[in-house]
This record gives sequence, structure tokens and C-alpha cells, in this order.
Amino acid sequence: MKIKIPEKITEVVNALKQANFEAYLVGGVVRDLLRGMPPEPLDNWDLTTNATPEQIQKIFPESFYENKFGTVTVVVKNKNDKNLLIEATTYRIEGKYSDKRRPDEVKFAKTIFEDLSRRDFTINAIALDIDNQGKVKKIIDPHNGQVDIKNKIIRTVGEPIERFNEDALRLLRAVRFAVVLNFKIEKKTFEAIKKAAFNLTKISAERIRDDFIKIIMSPRAAEGIFLLEDTGLLEYIIPELREGINCIQSPPHRYDVFKHSVLALKKASEMENATLVVRLAALLHDIGKPRTKKVTPERITFYGHQVIGAEMARDILRRLKFSNEVIEGVYKIIINHMFFYDVGKVTESAVRRLIMKMGGLSRMKDLVAVRIADRKATPVPKEKPYKLRHFEYMIEKVSADPIHVTQLDINGNEIMDLLKIQPGPRVGLILNALLAEILDNPQNNKKEILKRRAIELHQLSDEQLKQRRYRIDREIYERDQHFKEKHWIK
Repeated sequence: MKIKIPEKITEVVNALKQANFEAYLVGGVVRDLLRGMPPEPLDNWDLTTNATPEQIQKIFPESFYENKFGTVTVVVKNKNDKNLLIEATTYRIEGKYSDKRRPDEVKFAKTIFEDLSRRDFTINAIALDIDNQGKVKKIIDPHNGQVDIKNKIIRTVGEPIERFNEDALRLLRAVRFAVVLNFKIEKKTFEAIKKAAFNLTKISAERIRDDFIKIIMSPRAAEGIFLLEDTGLLEYIIPELREGINCIQSPPHRYDVFKHSVLALKKASEMENATLVVRLAALLHDIGKPRTKKVTPERITFYGHQVIGAEMARDILRRLKFSNEVIEGVYKIIINHMFFYDVGKVTESAVRRLIMKMGGLSRMKDLVAVRIADRKATPVPKEKPYKLRHFEYMIEKVSADPIHVTQLDINGNEIMDLLKIQPGPRVGLILNALLAEILDNPQNNKKEILKRRAIELHQLSDEQLKQRRYRIDREIYERDQHFKEKHWIK
């Protein structure tokens, strides 16, 4: 077999063998090499050996062992004298899994065959034996993983229900592998996932989030969501999405809310460089519709669904332990995704305010991307009509105008010197009141004009300054509060 193993990996294997131990390459790297994929980065390679952790550390004095699962991190020097971390794990068999995630105890095994028998899927239960030149001597494949790789099948090692009862994260990993590798889940394995789906509740939100991200960041993201629903796993990840099943919409919508949302994710995933925020926002942009649905003889409405949906999305992503940056990015897109734009009716000032609310130009591009994905998933005749193209033109036109207090031609220190006031909230109130005016008239962003206005604004109370700052947004704020109070279900 023409597989060349990297030199540093070969060095570690050789060192173990020279000390009279066995050593094999295992894991996802082996699977992908057998699929003909390019080699992974060196720190993604895994080794297994019959050497105990203590014996491994004697061979590699700079290694460290900080777990109870027999995995030693071997430290070797790579190019530019940088440390390279390679994991070497002692053959093991595992006992009972009380928490559905980690074995209660780990027992070291004697053979590579015992070790491979406790792994999750056949495609991941293959070991490579290499010579001292890094060439493959033998493939250890007791569970016919190579056949499943050839046939593009996800199948557990041994009885599926036993594997999933041991480690419930394998439920989600099966879907992830199927989506990322473009494989099919074997029938018996599929049925076992459905039976054991509830066990996913035993898995930490962080673990679920990490595999969920890999699913929606794959080219087959939409298929991943449909597969999560078909296996019953979606109920334990984002049950709110399921509220859209059979939630019918008026034309021009062709699909129910659930299918439309997943297709929006599909369209987003087909865009070049679609970020995690864009994909999440596309998937969740209409999640508030079922809770705001009203049916009249004339039509079906979902007034305020963007407000309720943004709140729901924020709660979902917090529950799944996403970063604040991702959460707020998705929130801002969803709450603004119904933005109105008509040529000649929406002013440059309004566009500046939307850019400010979105948090900058990059988020505006994300907002437009989600609007396009939404339109493609409806579907409508034109995915990017003239109005949307003109909106992008307006964004570009005002892109250099100030939208943040840091872009004003006056700063907090100058305000304090000018007005003879101490640091405190009032400085920010004056700066924000100035920004509200500059959003309307960016040509006035000049120090002398701003100084004069700051002196005039200083005559107002704190409450009056707040009113100045939020006067344009008050109508939107009151509308949003109305929808939250009327529709939001805690």
C-alpha cells in the first residue's frame, strides 16, 4: 500500500518497537488514509501500544500523563524546534459506563484485537502496522472496516445498542460521520440510534455543541439536520426546531417552517465562506414562527416572529454553550432579518443605524447572506432582487461614515476637559447623543461642531440625553417589547 507515514510519527512508533513493544496507528487518520484523503496535521495522529503509560513515559521523558484512560501525550520536536504532541494510548478494554459517556474503569488489554473490539464504528477500528521507514506492513482489520469504507457504511463494532449504551455521544458521532464522510448509516445501527436517542440527555452541552458544529459546517449540513430528526436526536438538541414541522405558511412559501428553515441552512452552506453565525442564523431565522402564528380567513401571519425567534435562538445557543460572540451575532441577524428596504424610501441615515445595530459591516454582509438564503429556500423568482442589490449599494455608500462613538472626531477625555466633568456614565450619554445626531448628518463629524453641540447637550438631564440617543429606536423597542409580552413562552 502506497501510504507514506510522516517522519515524526514513524520515529515515535520506532522508539516503542525498539523497546520491544508493539505500536500501531489507529483512529480517524487511518480511516481517512484508507479513503485516499490527504494526511491530517501531525497532532491529529493517534497511536496504540501494549506499553503501559509508565513504560511509555520512560521511553519519552518529556511526555505527560494526566488522565485515567491510558493516554500519554508524547512530546517530540518538530520543525523550527516547536513541540509536537502525539497521543499514545495503551491497549485497553472498558468496563461499565454508568454515566453513558466514560467507562467506570479502564483495564489494559493484551492485544491489538481486544483494543479494536471496544471502538465505536468499524471504519474507526482499523490499525496500521508500519516498518521503520514509515511504510505500511500490515492492516489489522478484524471488523471489516475496509469493506464499510468502500461501501460508505457507518456500522458499529458489535451490537449497536451496546455501543450506544456505553457512550451516548456515539449517537451523534454516527450522524456526524455519515454527513461529513457522505456515508449511510447501516439499518441495524440506525434503529439502535432511534431506540437509544434519549441517552443523549446524559451528554454535556459542550460535547453536543462540538459535534453539532461539525455537522452544520459540513457541505451536507441540511442532510445532517434531517438525519438528526429521522433518528430522533433533534428532540434532544434543538427541540424548538421541531415546532415548525407541519407549521404551514402562506404563499409564496412552498414548505412548512421546519423544511424551509433546513433548506435555508442548505442554501447558506452552499455560499462561499459561509460562517458558523450565518449557518446558525439561517437555520434558526424563523424559529419564532410557530409561536406567533395567526390564521385568518384571508391569510396566515407570523407578526413579530423575528423578535420571538431572536430570543429563542439566544436561549438555544446559550443552552448549547456557544460563545457570546456567536450568540449575539445570530441574535442580531434574526431580529433584523425582516428589515424593510425600498429604493427611495429608506434613507442613508436608516442604513447607518442598521449597520450600528448589527455591530458593523461584516455583520451586515452576514445579514444579507441570510436574507438571500431565506429567499432561495422559499423559493421566489429572484433570489437577489433589485431592492436587495440597491441595499448593498447603500451599505457600501455609507460604509465610511461613523456608526460608533469611537469614530467621532471627539473622545471622552476631550468631553471631560471641555465640560469640566469627572469620568462617569454622563460622558457616555453625551457621546451617544452626539453619535445619534451624526448618524443623521455625518458631515457634521467635525471637532468644533461636536464641541459646540456637547456644550449644548450638557444642559440636558441624563434622562433627556437618553431620549436623544434612543429617539429613533423607541418605536422599534416598544414594538419588540409588545411582541415579547404577547407571544413569548418562557
